[in-house]
Amino acid sequence: MSGDGVVVYTDGACSGNPGPGGWAWAWAVPHGRWESGAVARTTNQRMELTAVLEALRALPLHGVSGPVAVHSDSTYVVHCFRDRWWEAWLRRGWLNAKKEPVANRDLWEPLIELVRSRGDVTFTWVKGHGGDPFNDLVDRLAVEAATRQEGRAGVGVPGELGPADSPTPTPTASATASPTAAPGVGGPAGHRVVIAGHKPPELGGYARNQLVDLVRRRLTEILRAHKVMHPDVVVLTGLGLGAEQLGAEAAAAAGVPYVAVLAFPGVEGKWPAAARRRFAALLEGAAETIVLEPEAPTSPQAAGMALGRRDAWLARHAQQALVVWDRRDPNLGRLVRSFEDHLGETEVWVVVPDEA
Repeated sequence: MSGDGVVVYTDGACSGNPGPGGWAWAWAVPHGRWESGAVARTTNQRMELTAVLEALRALPLHGVSGPVAVHSDSTYVVHCFRDRWWEAWLRRGWLNAKKEPVANRDLWEPLIELVRSRGDVTFTWVKGHGGDPFNDLVDRLAVEAATRQEGRAGVGVPGELGPADSPTPTPTASATASPTAAPGVGGPAGHRVVIAGHKPPELGGYARNQLVDLVRRRLTEILRAHKVMHPDVVVLTGLGLGAEQLGAEAAAAAGVPYVAVLAFPGVEGKWPAAARRRFAALLEGAAETIVLEPEAPTSPQAAGMALGRRDAWLARHAQQALVVWDRRDPNLGRLVRSFEDHLGETEVWVVVPDEA
């Protein structure tokens, strides 16, 4: 058909991580062909990889040859080829920098082999939900496939397209701030860095101490370096006790705005008075406050689930993560892996308290 090449947009979606997922690709050139598919239980990053793999595999089936320009809003995909992560993986026998097996190797391996064998595939990052009509198209197709658990294909503009991912929650009231509803998938403007990690018991206790000061200082140094590379850097923090509040304080010290992302109204309700006052002061200093759920949970179990949903929101909306973790706590280990799955291994920095 065409020997001039193709510009293809790809995207993946997943309801939960893991959960039901969908992938989609669409040609901006040559003639607007598109396709989507579904997987019953998967992850967001596996769907991003599958979308690119399926797009490249489809080219010869439709008689398209020539160079391929892949446009994706996934830094996990784009940075692998832009920064050539795959070369280090191959040298180390499919181990990452931590000497652990590379996640999603069963998808990475055929994709990397295909890209290498073609020699004419380039990757470009596009901002998710930034107004690009083709990025919006593949996003909606992927969400539709994940929701309905079925794919479809066609040429031109598909009919009956559903919404984009991560719908806007209902705004709530707060006694300490005037929050906004959670924005669309793009999240707050700027280069978004989420900060999370240990609570006070693992940071020397609730009172100010040397370990807390060292961690805050290290986070401040990292954010100052980020500000040089990304002048529009903004910190996302849940403002929980411990590392999350240290992240807000470090942001303020580094001259970086921070956004408070609260799981539900009144998260500080049962804290001691001094902790509530500190929370209120930090909330007052936030550039923006986002409350994800309209009502406070009625049980500890429901509160834990709401905090889990907040963590998932942060992983979807961040571009990098800083996690204060001693590399032993299993719950934080799972959070780190979730961030790595969403953002890519090189976009997640671990700050070990004893080494700060």
